[in-house]
Amino acid sequence: MIAAPFLRAPPYPQPCPDLALTCHRPDAPCQDLPPDAIERLREARVGGAFWRAEDPWDLVEQAGSLTAPGNDERVAIATLLSLPVIVTVPGLYGQPGDGPDRLRQRLLELLGRMTFRDPFSGEGSNFNATVALLAQWRREIKANREIGAALGMAWWKRREIRRFLWVPERRLQIARRASAALGAARSAGAALAVWPSRVSPELLAEAKAQGTGIVRVEDGFVRSVGLGSNLVPPSSVVVDSRGIHFDPSGPSDLENIIETTAFTPELMQRAARLRETIVAAGISKYAAGNGDTMPPRKDSRRLVLVPAQVEDDMSVIAGGGGLASNLELLRRVRALEPDAEIWFRPHPDVDAGHRKGAVADSDALQHADRIVRGGGMAPLLDAVDGVHVLTSLTGFEALMRGRDVTCHGTPFYAGWGLTRNLGTVPDRRQRRLQLDELVAAVLILYPRYLDPVTGLPCPPEVLVQRMSSAQATNRLGWLAPLRRWQGQFMAHLR
Repeated sequence: MIAAPFLRAPPYPQPCPDLALTCHRPDAPCQDLPPDAIERLREARVGGAFWRAEDPWDLVEQAGSLTAPGNDERVAIATLLSLPVIVTVPGLYGQPGDGPDRLRQRLLELLGRMTFRDPFSGEGSNFNATVALLAQWRREIKANREIGAALGMAWWKRREIRRFLWVPERRLQIARRASAALGAARSAGAALAVWPSRVSPELLAEAKAQGTGIVRVEDGFVRSVGLGSNLVPPSSVVVDSRGIHFDPSGPSDLENIIETTAFTPELMQRAARLRETIVAAGISKYAAGNGDTMPPRKDSRRLVLVPAQVEDDMSVIAGGGGLASNLELLRRVRALEPDAEIWFRPHPDVDAGHRKGAVADSDALQHADRIVRGGGMAPLLDAVDGVHVLTSLTGFEALMRGRDVTCHGTPFYAGWGLTRNLGTVPDRRQRRLQLDELVAAVLILYPRYLDPVTGLPCPPEVLVQRMSSAQATNRLGWLAPLRRWQGQFMAHLR
């Protein structure tokens, strides 16, 4: 029986192509590996069945030494951890009498005879990319084991939520009632994952009383092609165990990432490439493409964009500092920028009739020079000089495009040295960042992504590529016309 490749994917419910194919012929040519291959594997703790609840890496490390046949994957793991190994029967990973140096050499030879494959494209990959992907999957599975049940997940996004929060030994229970969700989490001895709009003071009190932690799950920053209000399921979420990024009243995992991460040159280069790809492809939270034609500037005056928000959106309530009115925001911007040409962008959810925050055009034009509707956000940001926001993600997207950003509220990207801040910034935000450090934290380290083609958890680069090549389709697209009709009907009633 030929052993499975040492580097392989977890048993995801959706098909996953082999990440590595091993040639077991001892005379097969050996490819060059990175000089730090062993160190990368040790740091990532990947190889073997690392996804099991009884993690072989933890078991071997706790034992401190190993006696096993040479085909046991734990021999390779113990070798990577530099622990004493006694091989009892000859096998793939060792022979009786092998010392540490020989075991290490055998493992390097085995890895060098592997061919690597990208599970998203089906094309060839390399050792470093394979290890990085496995490390991402390990981190997510480990974090998911801390979650015992979920609450407040809309029916149309539950398939994606189960994939984001997947563990191999059980199916995530998504409850409709708080009591059932808390009971399930208590039985599992784990936390409860909740959509933030469903986190009430009563839920928090009951969870605290029974010793159950709360993990908040919210849309990511590069979410989908299409609006959530049109029932387009998310291809990106954030999973936050400390709080949530849009609420400056308390800490969040994003703040912790920003304050504690050592931004390596490798990570910074990756963030710069990702930023450049997003900008070049015209990708924003809900759209992709740079093909929209923008209205001409009236003259050489400074051009400022004011994006409206949903006035009862949780980020506005939590981070607006008491300001919620789109019209009042527009008035303040005109007072601060009396000589600028101001473009006002109504929120598409509000224009569609789904959410609160409409401003009559006649009222908006008392302060703005132009109202800009339709098209993507990216071409609009390319056309303007600066952006004034309350808490809108548009401010972060503007930073990525080199625009100056004034924050009237306290969004997650305010207070790190990159924005003009008119809102109150928490004292917790002490670090001063370069742009690509912020991009790395916000787009690489904090969110999770699903490949809309394979359904597998993926790096952000995969989702961005799918969006830019029109491969990110909506599996519930048949509902969009119904939602548009509903929005028009509700807008008519107002």
